[in-house]
Amino acid sequence: MSGSIPFYQKHHRHYDRGYRSRETESAISQYQQNSSSYSSQSSKSTKGIRAATYTSLEEGGISPLPKRAKPTYLAMDKENQIIGYVVPIFRGSREFESGLSDTEEARAKESAGYLARRDLFTSGVESERIEHKSRRTVMRESAERISLSKRIHENEEYHKRLNEDSLMHTPEFVTKPRSHTVWEKQCVRLHCTISGWPEPRVVWYKNNVSIDPMSKPGKYKLESSYNVHSLEINRCDFDDTAQYRVSAMNSKGENSAFASVVVKRFKGEFDESLPSPRLQSRKFGFEAPCLEYGVTFETHIVEKFGVSFGREGETLSLGCSVIIYPSLQRFQPEIEWYRDDKLLVPSKWVQTHWSGDRATLTLTHLNKEDEGLYTLRVITKSSFETHSAYVFVRDADAEVAGAPGAPLDVRCQDANKDYVIVTWKQPAVDGGSAILGYFVDRCEVGTTHWAQCNDTPVKFARFPVTGLVEGRSYVFRVRAVNKAGMSHPSRVSEPVAAMDPADRTRKGASAPWTGQIIVTEEEPVEGVVPGRPRDLTVIEATKNYVVLSWKPPGDKGHEGVMYYVEKCVSGTDSWQRVNTEIPVKSPRFALFDLAEGKSYCFRVRCCNSAGVGEPSDPTEATTVGDKLDIPSAPGRVVPTRNTDTSVVVSWEGSRDAKELVGYYIEDSIVGSNSWEPCNNKPVKGTRFVCHGLTTGESYIFRVRAVNAAGISEFSQESEAIEVKAAIGGGILHASPAPPYGINVLECVRDSMVLAWKQPTFIGGADITGYFVDYREVIGGVPGKWHEANIRSVSERAYRVSELKENMLYQFQVRAANMAGVGIPSLPSETFKCEEWTIAVPGPPHDLQVQEVRKNSLVLLWKPPVYQGRDVVNGYYIDIKEAEAEFEMWRGVNEKATNKTFMKIKDLKEGESYVFRVRAQNKAGVGKASEPTEPVEAVTKPGTAEIVVNVDDDGVISLNFECSNLNADSKFVWSKNYVEMTEPERMTLETKGSKSKAIFNTPSEDDLGIYSCFVTHTDGASASYTLSEEALKELLKVSHDHKFPIIPLKTELAVELLEKGRVRFWLQAEKISANGKVEYVFNDNMISQGEKYKMNFDKNTGIIEMFMESLGKEDEGTFTFQLQDGKATNQSSLVLIGDVFKQLQKESEFQRKEWHRKQGPHFVEYLGYEVTPECCVRLKCKVGNMKKDSVALWYKDGREVKVNEKLDFSEGVLTLEITQISKKDAGIYEVVLKDDRGKDTSTLNLTDQGFKELMNQVFSVIANSSTPLKIQSTEEGIRLYSFVSYYNDELHVTWHHKDAAIAFTERIKSGVVGEQLWLQISEPTEKDKGKYAIEFFDGKGGLRRTVELAGQAFDDAYAEFQRLKAAAIAERNRARVAGGLPDVVTIQEGKALNLTCNISGDPVPEVTWLKNEREMVSDDHYILKFESGKFASFTITSVNTSDSGKYSILVKNKYGTESGDFTLKTIENMGDFGVVSYLADADGNVNIGPATPVPTCRSTKPSTKSTPTTPTTVTPTQTPTPANPTPQNKTTVTPTPENQTPSTPTPPTKIPDNQSPGSLTPQNQTSDTPILQHPANPTSSISNTSTPQPFTPTPGEKSENNSMDDKKITAMLEDTVNVGLSALEAEAVEPINHTDHGDVPVSTPAPETTSSSEPEPKREETPPALETANED
Repeated sequence: MSGSIPFYQKHHRHYDRGYRSRETESAISQYQQNSSSYSSQSSKSTKGIRAATYTSLEEGGISPLPKRAKPTYLAMDKENQIIGYVVPIFRGSREFESGLSDTEEARAKESAGYLARRDLFTSGVESERIEHKSRRTVMRESAERISLSKRIHENEEYHKRLNEDSLMHTPEFVTKPRSHTVWEKQCVRLHCTISGWPEPRVVWYKNNVSIDPMSKPGKYKLESSYNVHSLEINRCDFDDTAQYRVSAMNSKGENSAFASVVVKRFKGEFDESLPSPRLQSRKFGFEAPCLEYGVTFETHIVEKFGVSFGREGETLSLGCSVIIYPSLQRFQPEIEWYRDDKLLVPSKWVQTHWSGDRATLTLTHLNKEDEGLYTLRVITKSSFETHSAYVFVRDADAEVAGAPGAPLDVRCQDANKDYVIVTWKQPAVDGGSAILGYFVDRCEVGTTHWAQCNDTPVKFARFPVTGLVEGRSYVFRVRAVNKAGMSHPSRVSEPVAAMDPADRTRKGASAPWTGQIIVTEEEPVEGVVPGRPRDLTVIEATKNYVVLSWKPPGDKGHEGVMYYVEKCVSGTDSWQRVNTEIPVKSPRFALFDLAEGKSYCFRVRCCNSAGVGEPSDPTEATTVGDKLDIPSAPGRVVPTRNTDTSVVVSWEGSRDAKELVGYYIEDSIVGSNSWEPCNNKPVKGTRFVCHGLTTGESYIFRVRAVNAAGISEFSQESEAIEVKAAIGGGILHASPAPPYGINVLECVRDSMVLAWKQPTFIGGADITGYFVDYREVIGGVPGKWHEANIRSVSERAYRVSELKENMLYQFQVRAANMAGVGIPSLPSETFKCEEWTIAVPGPPHDLQVQEVRKNSLVLLWKPPVYQGRDVVNGYYIDIKEAEAEFEMWRGVNEKATNKTFMKIKDLKEGESYVFRVRAQNKAGVGKASEPTEPVEAVTKPGTAEIVVNVDDDGVISLNFECSNLNADSKFVWSKNYVEMTEPERMTLETKGSKSKAIFNTPSEDDLGIYSCFVTHTDGASASYTLSEEALKELLKVSHDHKFPIIPLKTELAVELLEKGRVRFWLQAEKISANGKVEYVFNDNMISQGEKYKMNFDKNTGIIEMFMESLGKEDEGTFTFQLQDGKATNQSSLVLIGDVFKQLQKESEFQRKEWHRKQGPHFVEYLGYEVTPECCVRLKCKVGNMKKDSVALWYKDGREVKVNEKLDFSEGVLTLEITQISKKDAGIYEVVLKDDRGKDTSTLNLTDQGFKELMNQVFSVIANSSTPLKIQSTEEGIRLYSFVSYYNDELHVTWHHKDAAIAFTERIKSGVVGEQLWLQISEPTEKDKGKYAIEFFDGKGGLRRTVELAGQAFDDAYAEFQRLKAAAIAERNRARVAGGLPDVVTIQEGKALNLTCNISGDPVPEVTWLKNEREMVSDDHYILKFESGKFASFTITSVNTSDSGKYSILVKNKYGTESGDFTLKTIENMGDFGVVSYLADADGNVNIGPATPVPTCRSTKPSTKSTPTTPTTVTPTQTPTPANPTPQNKTTVTPTPENQTPSTPTPPTKIPDNQSPGSLTPQNQTSDTPILQHPANPTSSISNTSTPQPFTPTPGEKSENNSMDDKKITAMLEDTVNVGLSALEAEAVEPINHTDHGDVPVSTPAPETTSSSEPEPKREETPPALETANED
């Protein structure tokens, strides 16, 4: 932190009152001259003003910015000699404490305001004079004072707003850096002067990339002092040629300046062995020497020091002789020594000497820190020369045999007033046993007493030392210890003072520490309690300490602040103060004595004289422990020959290593098993030259990585290598042959891109690069060769720049390897330097051929440098035989490929081919590339392919073997023919003649073509394409190899056995005799015992475990773990929750079932089935019955008597329910019992159960239905279907045209027996269509359909019209409804009155006949016909002449009908007051003296006038119901067998006040069927028309069983209504069965009633019942 206070408060030579504005000085001067009392009062009144009174700095022409000095606290005497430090003491004020303000701007404002006020009024106070003035003078002075006060106040307010702008400004470059042109290996310094406030932050850039001095130690050096900033570039090379930018930035803005650096190399024109600087003179056309001060110096370093070896404690000197020509005493060279590119400064460890011709470096006391690369640099005015060599420092002999080497590079970090963190590096030598830890010693400067800081050794190479005395300086050292003993102590560290970092910053590094402190006092300022610290973080945490860092608060007042640190265990709220006694000043603190493994939170409070502030936000929980891990072992180690005594060792760095310090390399002679360190100081690179080896010996090497946590494991040992010179190796010509085939790839105005082919012979080592030379060709005469590139280029293409447009050039190329640069190639063709403007791309280049086989090869190329007007979008490959003419070029691919490689197939074996490639863009196809050398299509002996392998650990690798390797051959792996230098997804391993590419984590990202090419061979190469299918197969094989499993036929399963036993089992496909099984339940092993029974059959692979039952404690996971050698497998079964409860329930059920089956039991529980006859049959199957076993049926708890005898032979019990209805719903139960036990089966046929049963019944009914048929009636058209059985619960729906029919008076439905019909009265055209009846069975239902349309409708409609007309005629014809007896016997003198009912429309004509003669009404015979309904016949006084046959004849236009009776008179026997009924021998009724005896007979309707012959019957007395309407005689006539069935009569029209379900017939005939309405099964609809029961056809009769005779008779008897008219009822009242006893009844024989339609046949009909009405 900057420990400065405002520049105008310092004791600085540039500080004077010139910084004040002129306006302010004028005001002060006037004020001092006027009044001192005014000054005193103003001094008191303006103490509270905080604003600065310096104004208009720009007006004064003086800017304070350039005069800002670096802050200092040095105390000076009069002679400006440093005598100590000045430490200001602030009493209750921290206003001017530096380094603690929030921003530099705030510090400037506050300090400037305070100082300006102090300076403004101090002079007036010191010169105060007391004078008496007149009132007028006082008033004038008062007015001036008020005016001045107002003016000052306004001035202060003005600069409150402008202070920031007047003091703070953007950075400005006072002097800018200038460009430089320097020679190679010289130093260059760029410097500039920058002003700005706040102090700007300066950053240097190279080609817009920030320069980091630490990235290249010793290369760059940045300095900043008194606003002068510089960048020094050491040992410039060609890469340092660039544009450099310096950027200055502060809160007000940013500014930049630019400078260019051009580095030129030396070109020895006169003597190339002694290069000297030269400069090309374009004016004279030749290169002239570059002279500085008129002298050109040539420097030569001779007698050079070489690689040196030393031991700790020894003295080592390095020296070189330097020859400088010309030798001038006036100009002495500058001698610099570097170690690892760090400039060495003379000290007690390092001494340098320059004698004028020899430079010497002496290391007085060698330590391992002195190991490294030492460089001597001799700098003259015109150039510099360097020489480098490595110095190795080995450990001194240990005091105790086997003790480790001493640690090195001890440093002090984060020094505070009471602690210092000491760091070091671990030694390379551990003495043969692991280092247990390190001890840290300290020693106070000025003493020789060393104190050990830690009681126990620490393994971490970092340790906080506590208990230091503030203000004293210390040095430290470290010792290593192992089980053998203690090492030598390390070199001591640099001294470090124990003080707060803020104090150290304020004191600076320029002043020596004398221990003297001079205390000054500052005027106190009112304090403010500081705010919260900000951004508290844990920046380092180990198991020994934790370091906290934070930012000061924003609102801290004018006083400086100090801090208290608090901690608490994570999860609690108990905060403990760590530094309870003394607060710290620095915003950085280390905490010790924390419990390892525990988590802590930390917070910080600010404090000052005003009090302690609020705590900061706590940190996140931090666990105490080492966060840094030991690095992983380095990768593959590759040794390479270098010299006869050295080997170059390279290796792959440790992966994911953090805070890596470096690597240690060890070597061992093959077979010795003795390892020696190659370096004792860690190297950070991954390449190191191991010196001091024995020529001709074979060595192996290994590497370890180092960081603060420790040293890693050793890498794998390298392959053995023989120490000898790398280049040559017996080869006569070690350098490579010249390249050839130079051509131009691109040409612009001042540059050309060249390409060439690799030399046919590369020499004794790989080619490291190429050098290109060019020369102008003027007039066909070539000029002098010039080097185009100073550094070699690795690619076989290079851009030659700085050419002249339209000039002709030739080029030559030389190849270089480690042996040197080969001879140049032949000059190329002459090329003209002119810009290409063609639209098509240039030629591809660098064509290579790999994987040559007898019928294929792979061609590779690089894209053209010149793209044309558009980017290249494809390539075409051409081929021809090597000996063929140019015109024989032909294309390989018809469609352009966007890749830079192609596999060419279908080659002819033994034929030689050449190839070329052309590129294309949108403009077209460009120029073809240079053709390849001829390639013969042949598979060379020993050619191998890449083999994919999956090892036992499941690692997938690509393997390639080459049999014709040499010592320099290398395997080069590529993916999609792009070399994999450091593959992240693969590991490359090479041993001998085999190389392996191992997939780290195979996935879809690894898909592609993998190829391997072996260098220094005759083209050994191969490839393998990893496709998605191949990857899946390899992953499967890898998984099987990595995790071999025992294959299972079945997974672990569970099943229940008899008695509820539980069996867990699985079966392995194959398992050896060594197979083992472990049984696990809930992660606990279980074994054979009372609860568990195990069985393992290794022959079949069946593994079983039995349990008698399952308890609550058995809920969990069962696992069988199998092991057979390396192969394993396991199978688990989870039995928890509902699964376990269900299994437990089933087990318990099985156990109970077993006990149940010991006695009579149900094999099949009670169920039901519905027969085709719609009978419901309850049945169950029983078992284990014996003779005395009993089976009882129950319904709703009441026993049901079963008629059939139980038969257990078949084991089936049944209960049949016919004509099931709702009353049959209930709970049925069957009980089996005997002396062995009892078993019960229950069937619930209520609610849903009964509903499902009825749905099944309905399904049977629906399936028994016949197809819908059409029938015409006198009322309309009837559709009907028969079912085998009809149930009242059956739900039937009629549809017309797929829509449900809404029933009306015209369209009705009903049921007659098993017939379901739909009646359409008076059909119309709208009634045509498709009709369907749908039976609902709870599922899908069943539908029967019929099409009523077309001819079917026409035929039905015509029949309906015919029947309708016949019905009208039948209904309206004249009829004698009844009331006339067959024979009447009456005494003379009696009066006879007979009445009968007449019907017909129109009203018929009535004629009475006696003995076939028409009668006329007179006094004796009274003939009446009343109301058109009642015809009466009265004889006022019967005599014998009245005997005879009487007839009534009724007639209208529809027909005629007659009624007959015979009258017999007997002699008058007197009136006894009793009517006697006598029967003669013929069975006729004889009426006694009081009453004539009528003989009933049937009335026969006829369409003719011929009367019918009556048949005498004996009537049976029937009670006549009281009915106000006349009752007609009803005759039931059977249908002859030879007659055809007639049409059924439709139901009677329902009155408006009655619903179809509540109809009650008034006059039902004996044969009228009772129709139940579907909506109300209890209602009946009577047919009041002429009884004509419908008889089905023989086909239908077979489907519908007719009722038997008994049922028909019963129905007729129950439904017939026999009544008398009102008159007859009055006449019969005296004739009571109770009063007169038995009445003889004459039964007439059945007669056939004539009608227009034949009546249906009946097998048996009861005799007609007649009722006689007597007067």
